[in-house]
Amino acid sequence: MLNTAIIGAGPYGLSIAAHFRRRGIPFRMFGRPMDSWLEHMPKGMMLKSDGFASNIYDPEQAFTLRQFCFEHGIEYADAGTPVRLETFTAYGLAFRERMVPELENKLVRSIERVSSLFRLQLEDGETFEVRNVVLAVGITHFDYVPENLKHLPPQYLSHSACHREVEPFRGHDVAVIGAGASALDLAGLLREAGANVQLVSRRKELKFHSQPTGQPRSRWQQIRHPQSGLGPGLRSRFFADAPVAFYHLPEALRLEAVRRTLGPSGGWFIRDKVMGKMPLHLGYTAQSAEVRGGRVHLRIREEAGAEREIVSEHVIAATGYKVDLERLQFLSPDIRSRLKALNRVPVLSSSFESSIPGLYFAGVAAANSFGPVMRFAFGAGFAARTLTRAVAKSLSREPALVPVASAMTTSK
Repeated sequence: MLNTAIIGAGPYGLSIAAHFRRRGIPFRMFGRPMDSWLEHMPKGMMLKSDGFASNIYDPEQAFTLRQFCFEHGIEYADAGTPVRLETFTAYGLAFRERMVPELENKLVRSIERVSSLFRLQLEDGETFEVRNVVLAVGITHFDYVPENLKHLPPQYLSHSACHREVEPFRGHDVAVIGAGASALDLAGLLREAGANVQLVSRRKELKFHSQPTGQPRSRWQQIRHPQSGLGPGLRSRFFADAPVAFYHLPEALRLEAVRRTLGPSGGWFIRDKVMGKMPLHLGYTAQSAEVRGGRVHLRIREEAGAEREIVSEHVIAATGYKVDLERLQFLSPDIRSRLKALNRVPVLSSSFESSIPGLYFAGVAAANSFGPVMRFAFGAGFAARTLTRAVAKSLSREPALVPVASAMTTSK
């Protein structure tokens, strides 16, 4: 009997499904496989995460990124060799074929609460009910654009998640706003494609990961700056390996850690594509923007108060993502209003369950509960193991669900 629906088919959804499958938990899974990576990140980019931290997780770790690269003759190293976006997406699709053949390439139109169950309607009109819903929807529901830019028409403003291809900007003037990997990768790739790029960042200095030296690390270096799935350092090691301990920290400390830890930075490999290659307006914040004569006039201000204006044909807000439950419009208004949330982020139990029994959140929406690791693929293993135990436990104590025939409705 069907027990659970998994929504989302990125690293978290695929890892959870692989664990459910191994445990024998009945489920259906919906989503476009690796959609955030395939459709919302620019071709040619590379992952900041090391190879060993870029796995999708099956219970036996039988199909790692290392194994995939070995099978396909792709250069790989646990650390020091950047993982290409194309390699990671191909790995994700292969993982789906091998480990999660149940995935249905469909979107969920709506989810509503019916008594103690959830009723789902798919984009093809099918409706059905389940006890549990796991939301592993990733980042693309939560793209963030500053309020003072939102008034610009779409031909003059877009979010970085809109740009799989950069070639259309060849020969055009583009202003990129941001200082994180999305901004730096996109700016570098745009320049390589022949665009005239300017970068605007409220950060006074751009940060990049340190390039691996290839030299053995001393024992003291390994102790003082241990390697982890989130990079070197004791703090990173704690966030990567102790999400349970993080969960039990005081709420204010957790929120501050998520806000301040692993802030905007680029991979070491993107530094030479940005530094000295384009105008950098560092320490500036966008104040206003208007279109005049077919170009965007962007007013920016530094902390001391000095202002300047830059002009471009298009502005790309590479301003990151902010979890906001109101953006999940497929959840019924009743569900969204009943969810306990803090700053529009769901408050979760130690098993990823929300305040509505049977509704779970995994991935970036769980970062305030389990730490910064939930923003990275490395956290998918912990999430999958924890959710599997929780759902298996609920399945063992629940009475059998009476089969209900799926109702077929016509989409309007």
